[in-house]
Formats: sequence, structure tokens, C-alpha cells
Amino acid sequence: MEAAVKEIEDKARVEIKSTRTRADSKQAQVIALLQRPEGATIEQICEATGWLSHTVRGTIVGAFKKKFGLEITSVKEHGRDPVYRIA
Repeated sequence: MEAAVKEIEDKARVEIKSTRTRADSKQAQVIALLQRPEGATIEQICEATGWLSHTVRGTIVGAFKKKFGLEITSVKEHGRDPVYRIA
């Protein structure tokens, strides 16, 4: 009986772990924010992902620019935080 219960619990854990896809990753969320016509600020990305600002900056520079080769633009408007977009 215990073996059957353990087998069911193990199977449930595997199913839970396998539900996450690359399409619903935090990096995918950030890319979606940056692809919007209005772009996104560091603060907006932090709110959407739960990351700290230095993690967002590192992801933009390290993963998106260097690893993925995406062209990220930054526009600083008077009195506002910089807005980042994928060009």
C-alpha cells in the first residue's frame, strides 16, 4: 500500500514540474513586456517578475543582448525612468 501511495505522489511531482514551459518563463514575460510598443521600465519588469532591479539590468545586458543577440533600446524622457524596448 505504501509503495502505491509513494508511486502516485512521485508521479504527481513529475506532472507538476513538467507543466512549466519556456513560453511561460520569467524571461519570456520580460521579452513580451519589451516587445510592447510602449516598452517597459525597470520598475514595471520588477513588478511583473518579482526580481530586483539589478537582476533585471543583468538579464537585459547579459542574457538578452549578449546571449540572445537582441537589440534593446533605452529612451530616457524628461522626468521619467528609462523605457526599454526590443528594437
